[in-house]
Amino acid sequence: MSGLPPWLGPGSRIAGYRLEEFIGAGGMAQVFRAYHEGMGRGVALKVLAAGLTVDDGFRRRFVREARSVAKVEHPHIIPVYEAGEKPVPFIAMRLVRGGDLRAMVARQGAMPAGRAAAFVSPVASALDTAHEAGLVHRDVKPANMLVDIGPGRPEHVYLTDFGLARGLTSAGLTSGGLTTPGQFMGTPEYAAPEQITGGEVDGRADQYALACVAYTLLTGTAPYPREQALAVMYAQLYDPAPLVTATRPDLPGSVNDVLARALEKKPDDRFETCTAFADALRVALGFPPWGAEGTGTYAMQGAGDARTGYPPAPVPPKPPAVPGTAPVAKMASAEPPATPLATSPANRAATWIAVVSADRSYYDSVWAADVPAGEIIGFPDGSPQRRFPLTGTEILIGRRSMSRGIHPEIDLTTAPGGPPTDTGVSREHAKLVPGPDGTWSIIDLGTENGTLVNGLDIAPGRPVPLRDGDRINLGMWTVIAITRD
Repeated sequence: MSGLPPWLGPGSRIAGYRLEEFIGAGGMAQVFRAYHEGMGRGVALKVLAAGLTVDDGFRRRFVREARSVAKVEHPHIIPVYEAGEKPVPFIAMRLVRGGDLRAMVARQGAMPAGRAAAFVSPVASALDTAHEAGLVHRDVKPANMLVDIGPGRPEHVYLTDFGLARGLTSAGLTSGGLTTPGQFMGTPEYAAPEQITGGEVDGRADQYALACVAYTLLTGTAPYPREQALAVMYAQLYDPAPLVTATRPDLPGSVNDVLARALEKKPDDRFETCTAFADALRVALGFPPWGAEGTGTYAMQGAGDARTGYPPAPVPPKPPAVPGTAPVAKMASAEPPATPLATSPANRAATWIAVVSADRSYYDSVWAADVPAGEIIGFPDGSPQRRFPLTGTEILIGRRSMSRGIHPEIDLTTAPGGPPTDTGVSREHAKLVPGPDGTWSIIDLGTENGTLVNGLDIAPGRPVPLRDGDRINLGMWTVIAITRD
């Protein structure tokens, strides 16, 4: 119990709480099982470490944690009963008796897929609620996920320890200067690249960390196990996402794709929300949406499928086959499918069509010969064609972003159950512009990966006229064939 005030220990009293047992300690505080004499109930009492009480910055961070959690109501965020600063800064929280997911993985190793998903989904919902309230957790990891257990009820997971939480805006909580330039706050094994480099951090950093947690639950180890913290951070910045199936060959390969997207180095390339990631993971694992199988998280000793730990989920009906294509691998996006532009039968004969599909030869050509493309991201074999009639005004090509209000008419975000989204396509990648004579041109919008027409790069910002049969390549495999019906 190093770091405690000399007078503080079992039997001591803090603001009406009698300390009964030392539970554990983190970088900022110690936690006791305590008893509130006025209310007659046990609590977890978190007390700021003695060496930090003289530091106004840490005192503010500690008090801010209580206020951050108290402002967000969610059944999977640990309830805070009270917070105070005298005689020492403290937070009284619900006492959770089942331990945390870090200890659970250390004891039991990799979890059945169903049990892991049942922990990830409620935490994802809790994080999205915090993000909607303007807070980013910044330290999502198994040790900060407590599991409440009791006779006759399922396990219930709580997200806790918002000690590093920060506001999403420059006002309020973020104005206190609680970190210094170049200072890294978080846990390297679960930290997003932008957090490690000191870049702008939002809810997508929590999603990255939650994906690291999901990998840990499914495999029994963190995504980038290294001996040195600096080596871990280097891997978070530069190494590709590891394959879950290398450790768990019993799991579908589509799980690799879901985790790879949530572990993208660029926040824009991840899922829109934590819940979208968690839902995609459930789909890839073959489970229904969270909550569809009933209330609660997971019954620890449930019977059923040996892989999942509970009865198999119902299999959704397969979509009708597209002539000339192979079956599509089950993949996920929690976002709605793209809606093609309307066209009227009267001008159908003169309608230009953009036919979106996947180009294997282009995919193979963009990778260096000594780096097999399949080791980084797989080609979506059997990707069905999507047809977009070109009518009306300018048409944006890209991937939707609900947070940024970007809604392309040719939306290359894959619908639920479709192949992986081509993350090489920018949010606002290019636009199709109609001419007065009924023809169309394409303009690259200054994207990082560029746009090709018939195999040739086009200069950004300059319209390139299109003809019937032209092929537009963008991203890693997307091809758009322009035809006139």
